[in-house]
Amino acid sequence: MSIQTLVGQTTIDPQLGFTSSSAFDTDRFDQAVMTTYGRFAIALEKGEGCRVWDTQGREYLDFVAGIATCTLGHAHPAMVETVTNQIKKLHHVSNFYYIPEQGELANWIVQHSCADRVFFCNSGAEANEGAIKLARKYAHTVLEIEKPIILTAHASFHGRTLATITATGQPKYQKNFDPLMPGFHYVPYNDIGAVEAAISELDEGDYRVAAIMLEPLQGEGGVRPGDISYFQQLRQICNETGILLIFDEVQVGVGRSGNLWGYEHLGVEPDVFTSAKGLGGGIPIGAMMCKSFCDVLKPGDHASTFGGNPFACAVALTVCQTLERDNILQNVQARGEQLRAGLNALAVKYPQHIADVRGWGLINGMELQADSPLNAVDVVKAAIDEGLLIAPAGPKVLRFVPPLIVSEAEVNTALQIVDKLIATTAT
Repeated sequence: MSIQTLVGQTTIDPQLGFTSSSAFDTDRFDQAVMTTYGRFAIALEKGEGCRVWDTQGREYLDFVAGIATCTLGHAHPAMVETVTNQIKKLHHVSNFYYIPEQGELANWIVQHSCADRVFFCNSGAEANEGAIKLARKYAHTVLEIEKPIILTAHASFHGRTLATITATGQPKYQKNFDPLMPGFHYVPYNDIGAVEAAISELDEGDYRVAAIMLEPLQGEGGVRPGDISYFQQLRQICNETGILLIFDEVQVGVGRSGNLWGYEHLGVEPDVFTSAKGLGGGIPIGAMMCKSFCDVLKPGDHASTFGGNPFACAVALTVCQTLERDNILQNVQARGEQLRAGLNALAVKYPQHIADVRGWGLINGMELQADSPLNAVDVVKAAIDEGLLIAPAGPKVLRFVPPLIVSEAEVNTALQIVDKLIATTAT
């Protein structure tokens, strides 16, 4: 499949209200844009609800949602109203000054989580950078550790900055970017014995474990949920040692899991946790939250020019308030159960191709059998041809992360397409 065409006349459709072009030139795009992404061969230009349209006018059911980001789908009326009103009012000022919208969003988060304080930035990687910096300063100033170490998990993903790819326990993201940042050590996920052994082994001389940074559910690592007993034991270890427990909720937070926060699935509270993606519903914003006892960052320690500006915070507050007002978490739970039930039925129907189905709420993964001729990228490409957008999460895992407003009928449509794909792609 190819979308390589000449650029056509661009027009404004007065009814649909979006820019429409009759053609799209991929060569012209690739000449100007760095090739840091392996793009699938479609160009999207309009969305509404859980549907998007490409530059050729073809419709797709969106079960990627900007990779678990478009919480309320596309062109949600509440977001459109807030974006319109706020851009007319005030979109950016410096954090030299008080920003009322930032304070309102921070207070909403504090009232609806275990956090006492919030720092705003622009992305998940920045939020995780903030958590790493906070953990290191806490280690030096409170725990009196000269050379702090942060434990993270194999198959984790924490971002693309130099510190966060070091925190990420996947060598493929680190290749050719060495020397990596010091101060990180990796352990198997959901293995409490490995954590205990690492804490003991690394407690030598000036080195000590200062923090443990984990995803409640590993997203890029194959949609792998955390074990409740594992995380509860982690919480006990951290309570006894003073080690900070940090949760990366960039992908599972803000309702994606069926609860507002992923840690609610595990029955424990982190000391620090991060959010981005779904927080702004597609408008760039990140947040690092902490409890007051470890709020050690002072003026001058950390900053972000765009972090917490009026525009991003107004939209994020609208996303959060809409989740609450419209009881969207109930939909996440119901549609998540429906989706997993349907995928499990396919696993029974196609045992030679499907190894496992797992997830929480509306972040779900379907793992393909290791010896199946199917791989995730090929299935994703075939799904595009059938009008369904899904995402890979490794070579053998398909990820389903639709907007949280997805309907029962839309889930059924997605399941029917996946059924057809498994039946035909493997032959």
